[in-house]
Amino acid sequence: MKKFIFTLTLCAAACNSAAFASTLVTPERATQMLNKHEQHFDKRIVQVAPNVYTAIGYHGATTSMIVGDDGVIMIDSLMGPTSASNALKDFRQYSDKPVKAIIYTHSHGDHTGGAKAYAGASDVKVIGPANMGHHHGTDKVLDQIQKKREVRQFGRKLPPHEQSNRGVAPAVTIDHDRGTGFIKPTIEVKGDYKTRIAGIDIEIYAAAGETNDAMFIWLPNQKVLFSGDNFYQAFPNLYAIRGTPYRDVRTWSRSVARMAGFEPMALVGGHTTPILGQQKATAALKDYSEAIQSVFDQTVAGMNKGLDPVTIAQSVELPAHLRDKPYLTEFYGTVGHASRAIFAGMFGWFDGNPTNLNPMSNADTARQFARLAGGTAKLQANLEKAMKAEDYQWALVLTDHLSYLDGVDQYKNRDIKIKALRGMAVRDYNAPNRNYYFTYANELEALQKAVK
Repeated sequence: MKKFIFTLTLCAAACNSAAFASTLVTPERATQMLNKHEQHFDKRIVQVAPNVYTAIGYHGATTSMIVGDDGVIMIDSLMGPTSASNALKDFRQYSDKPVKAIIYTHSHGDHTGGAKAYAGASDVKVIGPANMGHHHGTDKVLDQIQKKREVRQFGRKLPPHEQSNRGVAPAVTIDHDRGTGFIKPTIEVKGDYKTRIAGIDIEIYAAAGETNDAMFIWLPNQKVLFSGDNFYQAFPNLYAIRGTPYRDVRTWSRSVARMAGFEPMALVGGHTTPILGQQKATAALKDYSEAIQSVFDQTVAGMNKGLDPVTIAQSVELPAHLRDKPYLTEFYGTVGHASRAIFAGMFGWFDGNPTNLNPMSNADTARQFARLAGGTAKLQANLEKAMKAEDYQWALVLTDHLSYLDGVDQYKNRDIKIKALRGMAVRDYNAPNRNYYFTYANELEALQKAVK
């Protein structure tokens, strides 16, 4: 990707703003890539060691069963009792021994919500992090807006013809009973912890990353490592567009590097399919750690040069030897989003440019924009040119400005924005981006019907 530094505030439609997004390709290519990625969500049980089994496709996350001498240990429990019960039913073809323990890798609801289906009426050990927090890590006062943005990110309300997948999950999951099977940990782990359950040696290590309460589980005799959401086969969600507090990416990188040091024979991620074989599993962890650290290092280097967050994000790229790794393809997180999150998380909102200390309102900016273009009509003419050229990002910028101006047919302007959003969506193979574009377009379309 070329590196760009803008010296002008405005970019003409001819500059094709879509070129700056590394996850934008042709509609045909985006569909092809997402369809191929579907292999990670095909419903099945994978045997990762002689006595270890992982269920894929029963919900978005993975859940695993370890067969011991007189019972089984479950790793994570999916979103709710229904999905967990479905997985347990198929696990039972390999063992009908009672569940002795359930271990959570972290607090996300799609890993904790189905525990009651595994525990049944039994008195089982439930092991989790001592600092187990709110599953999104955000302040609960923001639940209202976050729930709305989460629906957009995951495309939960998209019609079938707009669904693909969620990057680390299938497009459709069983969610009606989400969280109703959660059981609070009876054993809270602080730091590193070793135990023996049903004759199985289990080691648990604190490993902050996607969440501050993350842990990974290591089976020293089977050489199986359960990473939780610190690893899955997609570029990591170092920032989630539904909204998250800053995720310390340096710590995340170190946590993954520590996992690589165990050189597992099998790597079971929190989502997608396991990676089998010591060389492949270890290499994947090393690459993941390096990729995260590289994005951090490049971003900090740009910050220290005084560059703004958008310019930095548009210049950061993975090292050449990592770009073709399938588990680093930006199906879920993106390099650009991660870079901007690092800037904001470490340095706050101010980009260092004094122009932005007391910015004009959006409405004033729009009026100046129109004046510069030669009037509102000229701005609208440029919007039509952008749409004809399929320069949808520029079209979105123009529709936003026009939404603040008097004398504009706002119904028509919204209609154009809907088309531009869908134009972006079909070209984006990053699932959260794609889902957000489509969902926002559908929300605007519902508004159009309401005001017509």
